[in-house]
Amino acid sequence: MRGETTAFPLWYHPLYTDGIHPEARFPRDRYVRLLNRLTANAPVGAIDVRTPNAVQQNVLHLAHDATYVERFLNGELDASEERRIGLRPWTPDMIERTMRLMGGAVEATEHAVQHGGFAGNMAGGTHHAHRDFGSGYCVFNDLTVCALHAIVSLGLDRVAVLDLDVHQGDGTASILADEPRVLTVSVHCATNFPFRKAVSDHDLVLEPGSGDDAYLEAAQQGLDLCLGFEPDLLLFQAGVDGLDADALGKLSVSREGMQQRNALVFDAAAAQNTPTVVFMGGGYAKPIDATLDAFEDLFLAAAVVHGQHMT
Repeated sequence: MRGETTAFPLWYHPLYTDGIHPEARFPRDRYVRLLNRLTANAPVGAIDVRTPNAVQQNVLHLAHDATYVERFLNGELDASEERRIGLRPWTPDMIERTMRLMGGAVEATEHAVQHGGFAGNMAGGTHHAHRDFGSGYCVFNDLTVCALHAIVSLGLDRVAVLDLDVHQGDGTASILADEPRVLTVSVHCATNFPFRKAVSDHDLVLEPGSGDDAYLEAAQQGLDLCLGFEPDLLLFQAGVDGLDADALGKLSVSREGMQQRNALVFDAAAAQNTPTVVFMGGGYAKPIDATLDAFEDLFLAAAVVHGQHMT
């Protein structure tokens, strides 16, 4: 490593996998398996894997109802609330897992703001969590917490959220609906979860089976909208569940299409010198290998462009 900021800083904790029950429908092994791939395949010194602390509770209050936060931390959510989140059966480590995951997102944000370049969290992109309830595998909304933390605590003027997950970032849209300092852009499939959509600042909607060309055109449009906002920080929800191999996606995007998407975002952010945080987002291929391929591509590409930009 030539210096602290030339390596791409990426936050990870074993609880990202171990905090989810082995019988949960969620593919928990994707985190540890991705770590193993990156450890084996990343150029020496290209990625700096860091361990997150638990997020401070007051930071969560920037985006979430204090009563909801307290009830989650005290283990007081009822069965219907847990079912709506979906990471069941819950483990005793679910609370610490969630707080570490949020901590990784916040620390990555602070690093990008303070040092420039890119940073990432090897989890998260929890865009379905709303102000006072969780949903769709998301307890708290890391994108909104980080956006508001960047403005309220770190002194930024404008933040853009670029969500390229196959599912609409409904929680992000609803929490930030009345926040003019944050621009929300969501590129997603029209017929996927959530079936009751929220209203982002810009919703770029694709039909099922759209494929690479349409997806990349929408991604470019969304990126142009974000960078046209002249943000001090870009938050990139980089879900790969639009892959043709994904069990929950319907957009029929190829691995090569995802690689081109990543290049669009990283090259443009670097060219405009916009600090960028990469949030892992969704990915549910069966078997999981296609998802792992795409996430490996994502973080390796981030590391390469970050290293070039910071040298």
